[in-house]
Amino acid sequence: MDVVPEAVPSGGRFAENIVHFVRMLRAAGLPLGPGKSLDAVRAVECAGIQHRSDLYWALFSVLVNRRDQRELFDQAFHIFWRDPKILERMLHMMLPEAPGMAEPERNALSQRLQQAMMPGRDGKPRPQKGEDEIEIDATLTFSASELLQKKDFADMSTEEVAAAKAALARIAWPFPPHRTRRHALNPRGTRINLRASLRRSLRLGGAAIPLLHESPRELPPPLVVLCDISGSMSQYSRMFLHFMHNLSNDRARVHSFLFGTRLTNITRMLRQKDVDKALRDVGEKVPDWSGGTRIGGTLEEFNRYWSRRVLGQGAVVLMLTDGLDREGGSGLAHEMERLHKSCKRLIWLNPLLRWDGFEPKAQGIRAILPHVDDFRPIHNLTSMAELAQALNGANDFGNRLKQNLQRMSK
Repeated sequence: MDVVPEAVPSGGRFAENIVHFVRMLRAAGLPLGPGKSLDAVRAVECAGIQHRSDLYWALFSVLVNRRDQRELFDQAFHIFWRDPKILERMLHMMLPEAPGMAEPERNALSQRLQQAMMPGRDGKPRPQKGEDEIEIDATLTFSASELLQKKDFADMSTEEVAAAKAALARIAWPFPPHRTRRHALNPRGTRINLRASLRRSLRLGGAAIPLLHESPRELPPPLVVLCDISGSMSQYSRMFLHFMHNLSNDRARVHSFLFGTRLTNITRMLRQKDVDKALRDVGEKVPDWSGGTRIGGTLEEFNRYWSRRVLGQGAVVLMLTDGLDREGGSGLAHEMERLHKSCKRLIWLNPLLRWDGFEPKAQGIRAILPHVDDFRPIHNLTSMAELAQALNGANDFGNRLKQNLQRMSK
């Protein structure tokens, strides 16, 4: 006999609570419009609330579109609908932290969720009605923009993430032009273009043959971006996707790939002008977001099917990963050597370099390190600006860092 789910009670404020829950998720950063509130109420009415899990999965099916949104939804659901264990974790995070303590775990309560639930505890007290605002002279203090430049992407609130995305869009990414084999007409060129000269002579009736000169064309080199989207990299890869979208719409010959347990080409999706639609399409196409990492296997697939298509004319490769391979670096050294030989410059971006005591102990890191030209941190806006300078050849900080780490690993 089939069990009929219990209908949602018509009285009370249950539907209103669902609307407040959706608003809290929207304040925490999930892209949910007013229509999602109606869809959530209808989904709960259809599924019923016979068990707590029924409510969870009914709301999950409507409000979550990408894998990286699941952790935030899970925390918000258990807090909003009163889970005692999550409330204990929340109270634990509100306790003062003594200096010198270790960094809190990444799976702790999201800062965006704290700000959405307690808007008055963001460090900016709001003046009460009838109370005058106090002006403070901040001449000798750091400005908000300076603090934002050095703040880790994983520790940013919703407003800070939006400000960081806007700052990324303003960064100028210089790529020195690369001389190609093709030639273009140039009055100052040293080589005569015979075909163009004969065509110009025919236009003039053949009485004279004007000599037209040409020179090699100079174009920015192709840029190939390989971005790790595993669970340990999700906080940084989401921000790096905005960087990839800005580059794809700013210049030609940008090829973007995501890898976790498999390789996904997202080049065409990032060429859309609307960043929200582009990232939504990426989330729907990529099935292994916030999963494991098979760096060696995905690089083998890239080298076999894509390297000859995109690694030409002095291509530059940006690889964003922490080097933590679940397969222990099996076959990774061979694939990295092949990738390094196929491009002109290979830059490895690793957020683990934000720690002063970083040492290349993991097997995946040891396999990658000998085959890169530059090794740089990527965890805040300052590191992104330094990357722009490195692409222009302005400094060699990453090169010196790579050499030091190689000496440490021996």
